[in-house]
Amino acid sequence: MTGSEKVNEKLDPKQEREAESRENPSALIVHEAIRIEGEKELNRPSSSIAWSGLAAGLSMGFSMVAEGVLHTFLPDAPWRPLVSSFGYTLGFLIVVLGRQQLFTETTLNVILPLLHSACRLRDVARFWAIVLAANLVGTLIFAVAASSAVFVPEVRASFLALGLEAAQGGFLVLFARAIFAGWLIALMVWLLPAAGSARFLVIVTLAWIVGIAGFAHVIAGSVEVIYAVIAGPLSWVDYLAGYLLPVLAGNIVGGVVLVSMLNHAQVKAEL
Repeated sequence: MTGSEKVNEKLDPKQEREAESRENPSALIVHEAIRIEGEKELNRPSSSIAWSGLAAGLSMGFSMVAEGVLHTFLPDAPWRPLVSSFGYTLGFLIVVLGRQQLFTETTLNVILPLLHSACRLRDVARFWAIVLAANLVGTLIFAVAASSAVFVPEVRASFLALGLEAAQGGFLVLFARAIFAGWLIALMVWLLPAAGSARFLVIVTLAWIVGIAGFAHVIAGSVEVIYAVIAGPLSWVDYLAGYLLPVLAGNIVGGVVLVSMLNHAQVKAEL
């Protein structure tokens, strides 16, 4: 008789149920919770997906606003990026807690149903196309609004600096940075079902790492780079070919390959 069996003999049924309720959920349970959520999202009407995606694109603009405002009014010290990057997390908080559709989240939640059943490919393609288009429209609207006199010139100068910095690096560098961003944001989605009251901390921590490390996020970064296009230093070709294409590809690789496929593989034999 093992030690664990001896301990179990000392527990009555009520105590055993309490012990089970205090266990961390297994990877299989987390996988299935996210897959079921993904199935529900794939079955939503296209109009609902589009409006949710538009809301997410608009909300992500507040990452640029919060980071830009902090950058403007904090003293020019070596630690300033460490603090101003907390502003980058604001858009993610709004989107995740507000249950809005962000493209990089969908590299996990709607991909798990596809890995479970290949017949979902058409549904995933429809969902991705709608969410991505709606997100980008939202970023465009927000960038146009932010370029107006709503913000003081000093803050707008910080927005421009953020956009120029986001667009730097070239195709391969941005692609690599985007893999890490897609990886971390999809991991955030994987962690949330078991996070409980720590959801806020999980979102802030992982989004802050994306911001402070300079990883490239296709939606948050699009607000900044489109702002730089509207302001003048960058062209639409710089944005579409130089930023959007490599970052979108990298986010997909990071989310789908390094999170969805790996975490599906670890529970596939148990399904």
